[in-house]
Amino acid sequence: MKSVQDRWPQRDPLDDTPRLECGVFGVFDIEAASPITALGLHALQHRGQEACGIATFDGQGFHTERHMGYVGDAFAGPDLMERLPGYAAIGHTRYSTAGGSFIRNVQPMFADLDSGGVAIAHNGNLTNFLTLRQQLVADGAIFQSTSDSEVILHLIARSRRARMVEKFIDALSRIEGGYALVALSNKKLIGVRDPLGIRPLVLGDLDGKYVLASETCALDMIGAKFVRDIEHGEMVVIDHDGIESLRPFPAARARPCIFEYVYFARPDSVVNGRSVYEVRKRMGRRLAQESHVDVDVIVPVPDSGVPAALGYAQETGVPFEMGIIRNHYVGRTFIQPTQGARELGVRMKLSPNHSVLAGKRVMLIDDSIVRGTNSVRVVRMVREAGAAEVHLRSASPPIKWPDFYGIDMPDRDKLLAANHSVEEIAKILEVDSMGYLSVDGLYAAMNSEPRDPKNPQFTDHYFTGDYPTRLLDREIAEGRNDTADRQLSFLVDA
Repeated sequence: MKSVQDRWPQRDPLDDTPRLECGVFGVFDIEAASPITALGLHALQHRGQEACGIATFDGQGFHTERHMGYVGDAFAGPDLMERLPGYAAIGHTRYSTAGGSFIRNVQPMFADLDSGGVAIAHNGNLTNFLTLRQQLVADGAIFQSTSDSEVILHLIARSRRARMVEKFIDALSRIEGGYALVALSNKKLIGVRDPLGIRPLVLGDLDGKYVLASETCALDMIGAKFVRDIEHGEMVVIDHDGIESLRPFPAARARPCIFEYVYFARPDSVVNGRSVYEVRKRMGRRLAQESHVDVDVIVPVPDSGVPAALGYAQETGVPFEMGIIRNHYVGRTFIQPTQGARELGVRMKLSPNHSVLAGKRVMLIDDSIVRGTNSVRVVRMVREAGAAEVHLRSASPPIKWPDFYGIDMPDRDKLLAANHSVEEIAKILEVDSMGYLSVDGLYAAMNSEPRDPKNPQFTDHYFTGDYPTRLLDREIAEGRNDTADRQLSFLVDA
């Protein structure tokens, strides 16, 4: 294994955006498997910037590299095929959890089993991870990481089933939560999506060869054609003979994660048949219908607020302007110890466009608001640039509940909307008015039927508190009166 460094710096406290755990990618029966996988991971870099890894198989053995940092730094250079030879590969980009990022937690994870080697890359989070891990440790298992992906490897290794695919099914039948994973054995590439389809996974075709990826933008990057979404609860098995689709889990109604459309997915991706860009524009249009006030200019909080701001401006007829300019060349880990230096850090990333803001009544559009720490700094910056009024709108409903399916989001006591009214939030963020898109408005922007409270069409618990699965780790911890300042499904590395 090779690594740039053992530990990646902690998350920038200026960064108030929610984080998704990772992106996954896989190819099979392709000559340049590792360079193509590196390209696919480039397209998925937005899903994970802490670490990345690739595992390949060349017909004789497995080769793996895992690194802290960016894909372009880790997998650049003409020697990549020499370092990672093979006709099949899987790759992974990762965000760290609350405990920090360590090289031993970076994926893909690899293990030698009786039936041969297997590598796994996993997007999402298991809500019974700690429970399974404790059971496995009590039974003698030795863990090398604090990643829930390693639990899956142990379950595969302990399965009594004969074939590798059957071992996978046996292992996955014991896990709960939201996940999309790709796995590579010495004969097959396997892709699986959780029974509710919470986390995304798509199938592509590159010159007649199959590709798996978290988003369609990765297919576009390598010149592959989109074939279809992997369906909820589906397992696809790809080998030299083609592709086989299995339905090993009990049938359930799909509930894909609606936050993919709010923030996580790249705007040029198509997720579950919906253009992310068009959905975000419709969010902005609906937001304008629900809570517009008279202003002179619509300004997005870059970059994720841009599509919604465009839709808002088109709906109201108010000019859309880039009143805030983002510097894309500032390292995301810029951290300074003093408050004054941190304020300067905001200006290193976001700069006011004085000619747009001075003397204007400004409507700021952001994709979502979590703790509000970044929002208040942006508002102050806009006022200092001479804005006459500053109004703020969120293109998503108020985030009131934490996530346990792979989104690194604060606990409820740190979520702004969970603890304050809209009027209180306006005062905290120092804006003239504050508004959020309604849950009904979000469903309308998805071109969906109105939300069915008995059987919601999407995973939307961050807004509603309606979790799509049981939260076993959480339930056990609450039964023990074990409260912690973290998501209980994440094992923090000491």
